[in-house]
Amino acid sequence: MTSRWMDSPIGGLRIRVSADLITAINFDAHPAGQRSDHPLLDRAEVQLTEYFAGERTVFDLPLARDGSEFQQKVWSELQHIPYGETATYGEIARRLGYDSAVSRAVGSANGSNPIPIVVPCHRVIGADGTLTGYAGGLECKQTLLQLENPGLF
Repeated sequence: MTSRWMDSPIGGLRIRVSADLITAINFDAHPAGQRSDHPLLDRAEVQLTEYFAGERTVFDLPLARDGSEFQQKVWSELQHIPYGETATYGEIARRLGYDSAVSRAVGSANGSNPIPIVVPCHRVIGADGTLTGYAGGLECKQTLLQLENPGLF
């Protein structure tokens, strides 16, 4: 596994790559060690930089899918939430063919997403329209949503 730290408007991010797949993006990472060279790290950094500059609305990166079958279904559905829009946990559950009572399980899978931003778990909000938990913190979630849609929150 190789990784690279990058600065962003929401703080430091560490991009992790293994077997030519993005395996994780971690928040609050601190720069450490030498800058790793890997074409996929270059590509991910460019795409994230474009996203933060408002120049990219969809990512085109090979992603690792390490998680339970349910988690993978949720993460896949997250990628269908359009840029600048949001969905509730219950809506995600219904889109996957479950009753909205499964929204807590959707929330748990959402919270386990190892590749935030690229797999846009920040676009999922509470049933009452409020921001709910986010690995990077609610301020980070709000920043990402406002970057995508300045009038949203």
